[in-house]
Amino acid sequence: MIVFLLNAYIAILVALIWLKVVPANLFWKLSPLLALLLLLVGLFIPMGWGAPAGAAIIGRQSVQIVPDVAGEVIEVPVQPNTPLKAGDVLFRIDPTPYEAQLRTLQAQLGLAETRLAQMTELARKQASPEFNVEQRQAEVDQLRAQVDGARWNLDKTTVRAPADGYVTNLALRKGARVSNLSLAPVMAFIDTSETLTVVQVAQIYARYIAPGQKVELTFKFLPGEVFTGRVAAVLQAVDTGQATPSGMAVAPETIATAPFVVRVTLDDARLGERLPAGSTGTAAIYTDHVAASHIIRQVVLRQQAIVNYVVPF
Repeated sequence: MIVFLLNAYIAILVALIWLKVVPANLFWKLSPLLALLLLLVGLFIPMGWGAPAGAAIIGRQSVQIVPDVAGEVIEVPVQPNTPLKAGDVLFRIDPTPYEAQLRTLQAQLGLAETRLAQMTELARKQASPEFNVEQRQAEVDQLRAQVDGARWNLDKTTVRAPADGYVTNLALRKGARVSNLSLAPVMAFIDTSETLTVVQVAQIYARYIAPGQKVELTFKFLPGEVFTGRVAAVLQAVDTGQATPSGMAVAPETIATAPFVVRVTLDDARLGERLPAGSTGTAAIYTDHVAASHIIRQVVLRQQAIVNYVVPF
């Protein structure tokens, strides 16, 4: 953009000299350098914090699916990258051992309840101490809790989708054995109920960014188009500023100036559904400072949107 403005100034200057409106002296011959300096200092450098821009990316939450019970997989009805609703079946684990455990505990509970009723009747007739009733009651309560746990385990043999979304990179097959260890997820579930749009902005340009400010975005996936949104928040921590608890003393590290992350809410919620996770582009944030630079940034962003037709990176 600065090249275009400078070339426009030179063209106008040449025309004015040719028409003899201005003299062709040393000052006017060197004036393009002065114009370049004024553009840099007065407009383009302040544009960095008046209308900062940065790389944008579309993200979605990924849920690692770990079953609550272990066993052999008997059915995997889902297909990869196929939309699912919350509660749809992802896969089923052989319920036979859990059904047997539930029936065993239910039988024990029935016997314990019968003994409790008999012991209560004897205690009412003062043929048995109250302690025996209390002991039988405790046995019944314990078995009821075990039955509830066994029923929960049986229900968890059917693993369901935690939200609207889809399964990606599906490798689970019938006959595989799965465990309930958190370190052994069996599939990745992509939650499509919420789309995350984040923009990386260099720290030097992030000083005036605040929630509610207008944002314009263009994506490689949809070249030639410009979309709008609003700043939702400027995340208050990045990885380089995170202190991790450990038993070691502070280890000196190379300090890098990492960009800040700005979260954006898209004005068109359906756009998040159109864009695949990982879609990248460029975003411009229009702050309350250096308003004159906003027009320049809008032009630059639209130029980039057009260039996206031919530039793959």
